[in-house]
Amino acid sequence: MNIRENLEQFELEYLSPYASFSRNSKGRLKEEEQCDIRPVYQRDRDRILHSKSFRRLKDKTQVFMSPEGDHYRTRLTHTLEVSQNARTIAKALRMNEDLVEAIALGHDLGHTPFGHAGERALDEVCPYGFCHSEQSVRTVDLLEKRGAGLNLTIEVRDGIKNHQTKGNPFTLEGKIVRFSDKIAYIHHDMDDAVRAGILKETDVPAEIGEVIGYTTGERLDHFIHDLITTSYEKNDIQMSEPVAKAMAQLRRFMFERVYQNREAKSEEKKAEVLVQTLYDYYRRHLELLPEDFIRLAERGEARERVVCDYIGAMTDRFAVARYEDIYIPRYWCGKE
Repeated sequence: MNIRENLEQFELEYLSPYASFSRNSKGRLKEEEQCDIRPVYQRDRDRILHSKSFRRLKDKTQVFMSPEGDHYRTRLTHTLEVSQNARTIAKALRMNEDLVEAIALGHDLGHTPFGHAGERALDEVCPYGFCHSEQSVRTVDLLEKRGAGLNLTIEVRDGIKNHQTKGNPFTLEGKIVRFSDKIAYIHHDMDDAVRAGILKETDVPAEIGEVIGYTTGERLDHFIHDLITTSYEKNDIQMSEPVAKAMAQLRRFMFERVYQNREAKSEEKKAEVLVQTLYDYYRRHLELLPEDFIRLAERGEARERVVCDYIGAMTDRFAVARYEDIYIPRYWCGKE
């Protein structure tokens, strides 16, 4: 009995005709033997979940850097919330849950330490630029498993690469994750901002609240319901026009009041200097990189890109530790 084939047949009978069927995947970068138990997207999900880059997300900043409190989101909890939103939407629309979960769990694997501050810092100094969605694909293709990569399917890689607002995934599952990412960060970043005392629920303009609700919970529920009802039995994933407009207004409000808030972002400049200082140091001392990264350079990868690979993979704490080891006298850090 081949369990995978039975599951693939179940997909054909149950899922929407607009769903991505495991049996019809465009394949992997390198051909490999099929698993007799798991369809391809479930296998990709498992590979991502067991990867080192996924585990590192627990110590990477989402929005609030080194917050005082245990309940602020990290890049890992953000990823899990994106995954849950995406699976809820996919189940209701009879899309492929394994595919949305794989994309959601992998979408931020290439994110830097210190959130978008770290991303901006590397993008400014690297001549090739730095974009976390592209780095996430580079992570699963090249950096994981000591250079062998995870060899994910084309559909998962496409969804990871195109999860940002500017992206356009070719599967509906990828589009679900793209919306789910926005829904998740708008919801939890506001929740964290309220917890930090930067915002009050009542600060949200009334014209937004009248459309999508007056609390974080109401808005999350409204976004997901609207996306499902608007997309149901259609070959597209979309929000209704009033809700899409309200989401854009809320996103602008968040940029003005949270993402560009001095109090919330007070440590970001320090983080940018730290990241760029590490970049300059390792660019001049490539021989001090771990062996896996030195091998990348020996295989012809540009020095600057390899340094970005190393620094981009760091957790917040590891980046600070590396900076202290290089630039701070040991007795100042209490190490002697």
